[in-house]
Amino acid sequence: MTLTIGPVAIDGRAFLAPMSGVTDVGLRRLARRFGASLVVSEMVASQELARGDEEARMRAEGEGVSPHVVQLAGCDPYWMAEAARVAQEAGADIIDINMGCPAKKVTGGWAGSALMRDLDHALRLIEAVVGAVRVPVTLKMRLGWDDANRNAPELACRAETAGVQLVTVHGRTRQQFYKGSADWAAVAAVRAATSLPLVVNGNICDTASAREALRLSGADAVMVGRAAVGRPWLVGEIARDLAGDAARSGCVLDAEAKGAAAVEHYETLLSLYGRDMGLRHARKHLAAYADHAIELGSARARVERARIVTSETPQQVIAALRAMFADVPLEDAA
Repeated sequence: MTLTIGPVAIDGRAFLAPMSGVTDVGLRRLARRFGASLVVSEMVASQELARGDEEARMRAEGEGVSPHVVQLAGCDPYWMAEAARVAQEAGADIIDINMGCPAKKVTGGWAGSALMRDLDHALRLIEAVVGAVRVPVTLKMRLGWDDANRNAPELACRAETAGVQLVTVHGRTRQQFYKGSADWAAVAAVRAATSLPLVVNGNICDTASAREALRLSGADAVMVGRAAVGRPWLVGEIARDLAGDAARSGCVLDAEAKGAAAVEHYETLLSLYGRDMGLRHARKHLAAYADHAIELGSARARVERARIVTSETPQQVIAALRAMFADVPLEDAA
């Protein structure tokens, strides 16, 4: 199945979600290589990007990723429009607007999911971004601020009128944060309200949950978040399953290939951020790769996990990553 977002054709139905501090360009490159249909940058603060902040620029980096999607967050239409222009000029193929982040430091500034509390202002922001760029604009949201205000269908409908070309809905309200289970069936109300391509997000962790989320929501595609951390190949596995070609050659990675992917990701982080910042940024990823190796039965990973997340010697970390996945029993290697 091919989705179209303006002139951009998306081959497949499984996307990698934007995750702050997680979906760096290294992870996105790997996910695309392993078959993810679309990958989205981590949330980029609009004012910082527009003003040339270097850390914001690194978050929006998309070298080697195509299509390149940059997610912007903010509450000021002017800065959102300026940041969208900057991202477009730097090579973004799609601009995604964040109206779903539940973090207090984001909503406290009336950005992220706080925008769902004032749809008139949300629409001014959307219109500013759509009017500022030539590339397609998409929107990510939640069901609403709380259970008493589940206004995702109205926001999606108004966003479509304003020129948004795809919407993603996380099946929780902001007040739920990540508690409980995502309500995929509730996303069906958005499907009924708009003809836009619709993506469902929240608690999608494998092929079975992806299929159930699509069935209950009526969405066109799924977006996978936390389950892909430490498993950049997961989204591609889901995409192939939804396409009906899970048996295609190269679908299942062996442990050696997974270890090589972990090493490549680590080296990319060091190159992108520099040694000191790269080491700090890598810790969450290293822990996740170790946890996956442990799930696969690697006794070595249990020993090495604490060491690699605190090590300041890249050569030791790389050797440990390879050793952890080499220790996976053959029957569990995939």
